[in-house]
Amino acid sequence: MTGDARFSDADPRPLALKAEDEVDLRILSSLLQDAVLTGSDISHDPRARRLALLVTRFRWEDAAEAQTEGRAFERVRSVLVIGDVMRVVSDGVGRDADTVLSLLAIRWQPGEDGTGRLSLDFAGDGTILAEVECINLDLRDVTRPHAAVSGKAPRHPD
Repeated sequence: MTGDARFSDADPRPLALKAEDEVDLRILSSLLQDAVLTGSDISHDPRARRLALLVTRFRWEDAAEAQTEGRAFERVRSVLVIGDVMRVVSDGVGRDADTVLSLLAIRWQPGEDGTGRLSLDFAGDGTILAEVECINLDLRDVTRPHAAVSGKAPRHPD
């Protein structure tokens, strides 16, 4: 055995999670808090009824262990796909490569018969509203984790 680390040795494995109800959504939202992306990393395909975001998320699930072990906090590239989207409206969210966004939370506003609205809230008062038939989100890590450039965990004033 060599001293070199291999991706296959890593634990935990890359995340691959699905949200189908409000409890699942709260978990996904907490894992995506402080994820960063550019406006051009957002794709809405009305024909496929899908909204997708390519984000660089802070690995909250590893933060306590990283701090205890004295190692770098990590980020990872992830894809968030929201399915069954009927309509998307954005306010204060530029869709160009120069616009850097920080996702704060995903909230659910129930409607009738299982339908509702997902609100993706970004720092600086930007919001994307997705009217959906149901809660149907997939989150999947698509790269290996890397050290967070800032070296710090995100913080929010109380």
